Amino acid sequence: MARHLITSAIPYINGIKHLGNLVGSQLPADLYARYLRGRGHEVLFLCATDEHGTPAEIAAQKAGKPVAEYCEEMHGVQAALADGFGLSFDHFGRSSSPQNHRLTQHFAARLDAAGLIREVTEHQMYSPTDGRFLPDRYIEGTCPNCGFDSARGDQCDNCTKQLDPTDLINPRSTISGATDLELRETKHLYLRQSAMKDDLAAWIDRQTDWPVLTTSIAKKWLNDGDGLQDRGITRDLDWGVPVQRGDQPWPGMEGKVFYVWFDAPIEYIACGAEWVEAGKGDDWERWWRTDKGADDVRYTQFMGKDNVPFHTLSFPVTILGSGEPWKLVDYIKSFNYLNYDGGQFSTSRGRGVFMDQALEILPADYWRWWLLSRAPETSDSEFTWEAFQQDVNKDLADVLGNFVSRITKFCRSKFGEAVPEGGAYGAREEALLADLTRRIAAYEKSMDAIEVRKAAAELRGIWVAGNEYLQAAAPWATFKEDPQTAAMQVRLGLNLVRLYAVLSAPFLPFSSARLLEAIGAEDAGWPNDVGEALRALPAGHAFTVPEVMFAKIADEDRAAWAERFAGVRG
Repeated sequence: MARHLITSAIPYINGIKHLGNLVGSQLPADLYARYLRGRGHEVLFLCATDEHGTPAEIAAQKAGKPVAEYCEEMHGVQAALADGFGLSFDHFGRSSSPQNHRLTQHFAARLDAAGLIREVTEHQMYSPTDGRFLPDRYIEGTCPNCGFDSARGDQCDNCTKQLDPTDLINPRSTISGATDLELRETKHLYLRQSAMKDDLAAWIDRQTDWPVLTTSIAKKWLNDGDGLQDRGITRDLDWGVPVQRGDQPWPGMEGKVFYVWFDAPIEYIACGAEWVEAGKGDDWERWWRTDKGADDVRYTQFMGKDNVPFHTLSFPVTILGSGEPWKLVDYIKSFNYLNYDGGQFSTSRGRGVFMDQALEILPADYWRWWLLSRAPETSDSEFTWEAFQQDVNKDLADVLGNFVSRITKFCRSKFGEAVPEGGAYGAREEALLADLTRRIAAYEKSMDAIEVRKAAAELRGIWVAGNEYLQAAAPWATFKEDPQTAAMQVRLGLNLVRLYAVLSAPFLPFSSARLLEAIGAEDAGWPNDVGEALRALPAGHAFTVPEVMFAKIADEDRAAWAERFAGVRG
């Protein structure tokens, strides 16, 4: 079996994330990790909290807590919510870890030795009102490229153009709103990305299987305007990784820290070291260094489109420029944005559904199914309460849940809570077996290609096939004339429940576990042979009828939730 390294974009520490954040990286990464494990592959799935930079400082200040204490607390909150959504990380680390500090400083030393870091005296925005230099993410203004009026000082989220704060029209502080910004002299380190342009271009050109979204953004940043620009990798902040060459001071850089976008991707690697330190694994280098065995690892990253430039350009410059045999990403699965009910999700305005609120009102699998089946792969998509209600009721309640309920309850009423014996397959059953074989192969193909929406559609088709068989076979009618054939039909139906639980586990892990427990098949493996899978539960095998798997969403609940999450969080 293959070895797969999977990382998802690491979420900022400053608060609880909304559903748009979830579906843009962590949730599809978990889907893929669960699928690969189910197929028997060796998987290391890593994520962490992104804890450095001004976002953490400002959030801690608002919370009235020291930044280190705030980050520790919010890491616990985000880890608990990840568990609540069934995100199966092998380790959920922290970019503030000692491992990441050491590795970031190590990379900086290697890049400096390679001549890829230069010192720049520059003028940076200073806010007299705030009494501090403003990092680029805390300056907003109008984008000179597209006119978007909320572009940040590092990039425009509307057109994805890389920016500097001085590029913005009518810049303002996002901390205080002050517009009396002034340029003051300061010194910073720059990563000479321009020196690596040809290496990057050649590497990107070799990635012929990347999604169009990923490749187009990478090449736009690589070639747009004046081409790939050198990038500042230090900031005038207190909280972060201190600027050092390895374990040695860096003259002139006292009191500065590395830019969060320099150290955060390095945390993917450091997270492996944290995984070992936590006693969860061993030999993290066999996943991350090609001279230690990682040459046979397939590395897949998941992220929203706004993160693509940093992972296709800046982070690869760090890896390639180090001159060391670190594992480069093989495939980047990028996603567009999920919007909310006619507008955008907004953390600042509390608009939309956040992860903690979602789990308060419905089980995680309801959200997992809808978000994944509507994943914004080829274009932005939109969450509406009407679509959410419709899909949950139709797909989960009426198709999967209804099938499980009908077959288990009918068996209990006519044969008891054990798989009945008797009867043999006929033409209808052989046709179903052939249809399922074809459908499961298509499902696996979509999952292997990480085509999330297509995989969800294939899975739903597999559920529908069972319902159509049950409706056509009508064991409740057959039983009156031919109990033996009815027993065979029921036995097949109960084995379909087991099959559905296994195939659905990547999308619906909690419901799958409930079904496998009820059917008495907790150790069920992936159906490499559909015929064998449909005979896995022998006659006499005991089961229990599960409670209602998926309750329908009522109109009044939908209306109440739409009103509750329209604006202010709470």
